[in-house]
Amino acid sequence: RDWARDHAEYVLTNPDMLHHALLPSHARWARFLTQLQYVVVDECHHYRGVFGAHVALVLRRLRRVCASYGAFPTFVLASATVADPAVSARRLVGLPVHAVTEDASARGPLALALWEPPLTSLQGENAAPVRRSVTAEVADLLADLVASGVRTLAFVRSRAGAEAVALTAGRHLDEVEPGASAAVASYRGGYLPEDRRELERALRDGRLLGVAATNALELGIDISGLDAVLVAGFPGTRAALWQQVGRAGRAGGEALAVLVARDDPLDTYLVHHPEALVGRPVEATVFDPLNPYVLGPHLCAAAAELPLTDQDLADDERAVFGPAAREGVDALTAAGLLRQRPAGWFWTDRRRATDLADLRSTGGRPFELVEQVTGRVVGTVDAGSAHGTVHEGAVYVHQGDTYVVDELDLEEHVALLHLETPGHSTSAREVTDIAILGRERHEAWGRCELAFGSVRVTHQVVSFLKRRVPSGEVLGEEPLDLPPRSLDTKAVWWTVPPDVLERTGLAAADLPGAAHAAEHASIGLLPLIATCDRWDIGGVSTALHPDTGKLTVFVHDGHPGGAGFTEHAFSVARTWLGATREAIASCPCESGCPSCVQSPKCGNGNNPLDKAGAVRFLGALLTAAPG
Repeated sequence: RDWARDHAEYVLTNPDMLHHALLPSHARWARFLTQLQYVVVDECHHYRGVFGAHVALVLRRLRRVCASYGAFPTFVLASATVADPAVSARRLVGLPVHAVTEDASARGPLALALWEPPLTSLQGENAAPVRRSVTAEVADLLADLVASGVRTLAFVRSRAGAEAVALTAGRHLDEVEPGASAAVASYRGGYLPEDRRELERALRDGRLLGVAATNALELGIDISGLDAVLVAGFPGTRAALWQQVGRAGRAGGEALAVLVARDDPLDTYLVHHPEALVGRPVEATVFDPLNPYVLGPHLCAAAAELPLTDQDLADDERAVFGPAAREGVDALTAAGLLRQRPAGWFWTDRRRATDLADLRSTGGRPFELVEQVTGRVVGTVDAGSAHGTVHEGAVYVHQGDTYVVDELDLEEHVALLHLETPGHSTSAREVTDIAILGRERHEAWGRCELAFGSVRVTHQVVSFLKRRVPSGEVLGEEPLDLPPRSLDTKAVWWTVPPDVLERTGLAAADLPGAAHAAEHASIGLLPLIATCDRWDIGGVSTALHPDTGKLTVFVHDGHPGGAGFTEHAFSVARTWLGATREAIASCPCESGCPSCVQSPKCGNGNNPLDKAGAVRFLGALLTAAPG
């Protein structure tokens, strides 16, 4: 770093290093910052949700520090897959931008196949039909393509999944020709640079024909000449899908891409509605830099770097944070973290201000994962996800190793675990209550109403499911005794009055199941229109909510202060809920399955669920929608 500060003309870094090292020590970087002309933000579509809000504020702090040295660099943001690039870029850097959208890249024809795994003889929860797992299906396809001499890359969500795909494909190849498995490898995060380069060389010279990888390879390796790409489950956004399939055919030749559907509502909808993928623009990147839970810590960090001034909070284009930050500054001053003096607001706490903002955390002190036998810390998890991922009995995969959790210490923020390969995975079930704190936007849909606002969500993890690997067969459910947790966030909700419900023909006893099924499916389909994962959001449904006095379905952001996902959902609710109804109605199952209305997160054991009732309920709501 000393050499870089004294001599570097180009610096390659990431938002975390800017936040924790460069900005707090900007005086030591004065030579570099004074001469800074360009800031290039690569793959800018990845900055979304709460992480995107953090990065937007880090970039504003960088602008502010540069200005103090008389430098006003030009920001260049790069992405091949971002919607409304000018709008997204302006929100990220807080400056006027000019979009350059002409595509001059060479590309041959691409055939995109949508692949739905077949149903098995197994039964899932509540005797629902179960499809063959996406991992097993992708492994078979990878083996077939490699055996045919097709250079293929398979994108798999988890490290363990990537390794399982490579091992299974290799086993299939060895059955046909002993030693053929050498043509297949797995690739995940944590590899050394020399390992990456060797992987590239092996692919180029033909020693390696198949690679199963996580998105660590998507972002970090230079491969051309691939013939095919397999995607194990929709990666969450159209932007991410095109980013991954774009690895095929980069040399200008013909290419094949196959999206293999997971057994969930969104993947099933896309397989049966290819028009939702092809010819549609990619999603807008959704994030909110004004989220008070994110903005507050960055105001503290900015004040520690340079005193905050009225100009920083002014209502003009030169202001870094803008007038909306004034309320946050006042609250931080009242809390004793900032002190106002004639020169501005100063950081007065003894702690490092940057420690208040964890760019990649959902908030709260993280939990350490400690191997019980050795006492070694193998990793950490966010406080917000610890109850659901490292509870007692949880199976946790870290850097390719599988652990089972023995104990979760909530006071010490420690999870004790041991190495084990149990042959099953686990998924937590939680029950949720919700209270409306304030309504910010609303819209009448006939006698129904759509609304967006602030809510308080109370979660409690009550049990976990065990599923056989790789089939997904449900082996059983184990109870848990964990305390409830509260989350103040944002939500979109819709209410349906009794007279509208009567016209649907639904009996009173059917309403809870209909609303519950609609809630599950709407959560599953939200990633179709917002840049989120279903695990970024949650929901609650009730036949009679105390705050509305009516049947109400809520979908809420899973982060303190909100992440922008549900506000975007409010804006495109007709499209979102229309796709939700269509996904349920077109599923061939009789009474509900993981492809339509069942949720892996449901704390009520996916009961009650009324698939037919959800179609009628959503139909009545959409009939009254304006426009």
